[in-house]
Amino acid sequence: MKKEFVVKSIDAAPDGAPYVVVSLSSIKDLKEGGSSPQNPFGGPKVMGFSNMNDMMKDLNKMLSGGGGFGMNSGITQLKLEMHEYKEMGLSVGDKVFLELTKEETLGI
Repeated sequence: MKKEFVVKSIDAAPDGAPYVVVSLSSIKDLKEGGSSPQNPFGGPKVMGFSNMNDMMKDLNKMLSGGGGFGMNSGITQLKLEMHEYKEMGLSVGDKVFLELTKEETLGI
C-alpha cells in the first residue's frame, strides 16, 4: 500500500532526544478540509447532515479521531532520527509517499 502525504509540521523531540517528529497530512484530507468552513471561535466543529447515512459516517469519523474531541484529524506522525531527517532534507509543504508492505512468511 502506498499513500501520498504533505509534511504539515516538523517538531523537536519533546524529551530532548536526538530525533524529530514529522506530522503528515494526507492529500485527500487537505483537499476535503479546504472546502469546509472553519469555526472562527476555535472550538469543535458542528457537523450537519441531511440523512441518516451521512450522520453515521460523520459520527464514525468523529469517534475514530477524524474530528472533534480535541483530536488531530487526519494526522500521521513519524519519529525520525536526526541523520534520517537531515538525509531526506524535509521541509513543511513537501509531498512525501509512505509505502507499507507486509512481510511474507513461508511455512508455519
